[in-house]
Amino acid sequence: MHPESGNGEHAHEVRRLATEYGFSIRETDAAGDAIRFARDAAENGAEFVAAAGGDGTLNEVVEGIRRADGFERVTFGVVPCGTGNNFAENVGIESIEHAFELFESGERRRIDLGIVEWGGDEPSWARESKEPSAARGVVVESGETGEDSGTRAFLNSCVGGFTAEASGETSSEMKERFGVVAYVVSTLRVMTEFDGVRMHIATHGRHEPWSGDAVSVLVGNGRRFPVEGRTQADMEDGQLDVTVVEERPTVDLMGQAAASRLFGRDTEHIDRFETPAMHLDVLSEEPLRFSLDGEMIETASLTIETLSGVVEIPVGDAYEPDPDD
Repeated sequence: MHPESGNGEHAHEVRRLATEYGFSIRETDAAGDAIRFARDAAENGAEFVAAAGGDGTLNEVVEGIRRADGFERVTFGVVPCGTGNNFAENVGIESIEHAFELFESGERRRIDLGIVEWGGDEPSWARESKEPSAARGVVVESGETGEDSGTRAFLNSCVGGFTAEASGETSSEMKERFGVVAYVVSTLRVMTEFDGVRMHIATHGRHEPWSGDAVSVLVGNGRRFPVEGRTQADMEDGQLDVTVVEERPTVDLMGQAAASRLFGRDTEHIDRFETPAMHLDVLSEEPLRFSLDGEMIETASLTIETLSGVVEIPVGDAYEPDPDD
């Protein structure tokens, strides 16, 4: 449990319900604690490991289970205690109490997991479509380790460009004071300052390579990025939901009508596709920041793929195995 997630008022209820349902609790104090706690739990025989917090806590817990190679024997649970709780909503979890009820008797599904690898060798299928000038990519910093290469899981989304910048600029104080509106404020501020980035995206056998100048790349595992309607992606199809927003220097991004045109489905300035794996190279001089469920890395080259059906998770009635049906 992250005791300071969201408005910080959840800790007492989580402790009470955890005791009632027979869970032990580990409370985080710093970044990386939840990775270590979850890995230790999975390696020492825990059959069920839950994350009580926001997107960052969920990310760390599932990453800890991954590092323990624990997905075959460990069920992962979500207790919504963050600011937005988008992933919890997408899997049908309505409240803290509802989460524990589902842990006890809810339906369990196996969903996909997104994996990002940065700073290493690119896959052969990506080299075949690469432009001659494509950057090889060097990571200048990682949100967790500061190493020049690494691998990290994500449950909900991996986003790069102004969306990631806005996520990184949204402080804990802003989220506590303004809630979800804090992300909107940060996004609007960053949008006016962010220049497009030239990039090349190769996909694994499902889509033509994409090259051009983009202001944002949004890769969804648990979520997709429509303007209206349900944000839940199909989490059981082994596919990434990718949205590339092209640079539009003549558009006033602060205007509501412009924002609607930018993210609308019917526009020539946005490209949407699905793929099981993709490789992205930044062709501009500077690397790009990416947010993995809120965890930040900075790199000029990364590969993203899905691990199909590896995470067992309790879901609520509102969860749709096929949201497009």
